[in-house]
Amino acid sequence: MLKVGVLGAGHLGKIHLRLLEQSENYELLGFFDANDDHAKAIVEEFGYTLYDSVEALIAAVDVVDIVTPTFAHFEVAKKAIEQGKHVFIEKPITNTVSEAEALIALSEKHQIKGQVGHVERFNPAFTAVVDMIENPMFIETHRLAEFNPRGTDVPVVLDLMIHDIDAILSVVKSKVKNISASGVAVISETPDIANARIEFENGCVANLTASRISLKNMRKSRFFQKDAYISVDFLEKKCEVVKMKDAPENPDDFAMILQNAEGVKKQIYFANPNIPNNNAILDELNAFAKAINEGTTPIVSLQQATEALRVALQIISCF
Repeated sequence: MLKVGVLGAGHLGKIHLRLLEQSENYELLGFFDANDDHAKAIVEEFGYTLYDSVEALIAAVDVVDIVTPTFAHFEVAKKAIEQGKHVFIEKPITNTVSEAEALIALSEKHQIKGQVGHVERFNPAFTAVVDMIENPMFIETHRLAEFNPRGTDVPVVLDLMIHDIDAILSVVKSKVKNISASGVAVISETPDIANARIEFENGCVANLTASRISLKNMRKSRFFQKDAYISVDFLEKKCEVVKMKDAPENPDDFAMILQNAEGVKKQIYFANPNIPNNNAILDELNAFAKAINEGTTPIVSLQQATEALRVALQIISCF
């Protein structure tokens, strides 16, 4: 089992502590949090071991799970990597692309594994259809959330939209050609609602909307490709797949047939992929353990997370 420690025990950090304790792949040694009172309260409530410094925790473990505020990601990850420790870093990877690139260089130098917590890649609705998404040419995403003061110190692009940016970059096998966007700060000092259009060199276009001042929560993505439409509801963990194939000469009475202006007939098929009941955070942590143990590339690598951050910051620069 891999010895692991958690840096940062806020809302998400506490979830990581609980799940790491449950995992069969890790031995949870403890945590460190800079807020002494908060840290002691967690010890009293849950009994986790509290380390007295970042350095002490890093020295004790094989894997460092970094769930600190984003501004601290680079420094603590740098310390861990330089000590030869594998790092799991919550999204976004760092504050800047240059910091992220520095972590990549360090990880290669010290030959450690790194994964970033873009958890929607492990959402069962997405994993159920990701292999069916082939060369999408138009993508539309909506990630809407009711207002919550927590996290409003960062733009909505880094808070919410970056999940969809990462998912899109994972399925579009082409470089970004152009980005245009707009954002509005309504309640916060940073944009609360944003829309972005990403154009890729292969002609694919992605239209992304993110809001943290909505009246209802929504996390939906739609992928359009040749002869197929795929819809993913990340919130409800549902998906819909509609495919078209050339219609047979003698379709049965219940077949759905479409005919275009040129007279080409297509039959519509509906697929209902099996969606397992899972905990996406536990799955991403276990997947990282597997990558370490087997020497494979993590599902959300430092490089991929850096590209998601690069695109997110380009979007923000349009405002």
